Amino acid sequence: MSDGPPQPVRFGTPEGRWVLVATVLGSGVAALDATVVNVALPAIGRDLGAGVSGLQWVIGGYLLTLASFILLGGSLGDRYGRRRVFVIGVIWFSAASLLCGLAPNLPALIAARAFQGVGGALLTPGSLALIEASFAREDRGRAIGAWSGLGGIATAIGPFAGGWLVSAVSWRLIFLLNLPLAALVIVAARHVPESADPAAAHHIDVTGAALGALGLAGVTYALIEATPLPGVLGVIALAAFVAHERRQPDPMLPIDIFANRQFAAANLFTFCMYAALGGTFFLLAVDLQQVLRYSPVAAGASLFPITLIMLALSSRAGALAQRIGPRLPMTVGPLVVAAGLLLMGRIGAGSTYVRDVLPAVVVFALGLALTVAPLTATVLAAAEDRHAGIASGVNNAVARVAGLMAVAVLPLTAGIRGNDYRNPSTFSDGFHLAVLICAALAMTAVGIAFAAIRNEPAEEAACETQCSLDAPPLRSAS
Repeated sequence: MSDGPPQPVRFGTPEGRWVLVATVLGSGVAALDATVVNVALPAIGRDLGAGVSGLQWVIGGYLLTLASFILLGGSLGDRYGRRRVFVIGVIWFSAASLLCGLAPNLPALIAARAFQGVGGALLTPGSLALIEASFAREDRGRAIGAWSGLGGIATAIGPFAGGWLVSAVSWRLIFLLNLPLAALVIVAARHVPESADPAAAHHIDVTGAALGALGLAGVTYALIEATPLPGVLGVIALAAFVAHERRQPDPMLPIDIFANRQFAAANLFTFCMYAALGGTFFLLAVDLQQVLRYSPVAAGASLFPITLIMLALSSRAGALAQRIGPRLPMTVGPLVVAAGLLLMGRIGAGSTYVRDVLPAVVVFALGLALTVAPLTATVLAAAEDRHAGIASGVNNAVARVAGLMAVAVLPLTAGIRGNDYRNPSTFSDGFHLAVLICAALAMTAVGIAFAAIRNEPAEEAACETQCSLDAPPLRSAS
């Protein structure tokens, strides 16, 4: 930890470029992993003999630990040094990636993925926090814009590159590729100034993090394995988590932050939208490969328009929300997403890309572009300045939990069980029901936005939006 505040870094200088290289590559490693694993699921299932529940755990194991510890990761960075915790997270993530790539069986892969999620929880908050803490205030907007754009490129190439690696070599390479990238991050991070929050709490809420993790694990296990007892224990642990956070003088999650109606509504909106997104991305890549018989690289390339549209339109949607307020974009956006999901219901055996897949993907992406930037801006604008960092962290965690719950619940409710994903007809029927459920979730978000989101235009938050489909960005309280 530095003895005093570091000198601000200027954009365009060698020092500024090192900060961008480290943070873009660091967040890019996590973004690549989040986008390529869905494409690799059928290959993983064939190689390791996994059923639907096994594939759920491959995704859910990572999301479980990431959602459980991401707030703790931000607190550790503020307390012990953002660069230090960021680098530890990168090392942890790469070590877990090695274990994923070498996993001899499904339980080993699931355990390694859960281990990987802890590393993601340590590095993800540090990426944007390092930019905000390192750059001079007048250069911060340009630096965040560069970080967002370059990070969006990583997200864009992820499904295509991952599909190619799966087709040409093995699904194991999508994890092993993280190792050289992590090495580059560590080298670049040596040139990044250390920073910490001198006002950060000296007490780290490990008990709260443990209770949250146990609660989510119990509920997730109950939903995936259809076993009620772990769910009951999980609910008890989550209730204990809330009670513990209320008593803590320096809680990981200040419960009073939800007293703000706009903030609470925005996070309920986030849960519905990111549950719809998480469920869709979990099943869509599998449907394209198992029902339409696309190769992994073709399935990944089929989703490329989503990121292109997000990159092109997200900043404009943020600017629109800044001018007119977030209520209209956050109402229309999920409505368009729901329309795209209904179009996905037409995808089945005999479908063609241009006639059936592309229109659904384009409409879906247009809805996302209208939604993500205004949502992030609304979350940040709703919280008090002293809670700016925790507000974005909470919203990020809510998005991860929503994705986790969707992966756990959606196959069960859509009737996809056992080895159904290997039966094209059965899986297609389940996929059609699943996208209807996801469309209903998006329509629920429409109702929340219309009824509860007020037009309070955000000031600078709209320009700080990363175009990742993975989850909203984190913003530190700098």
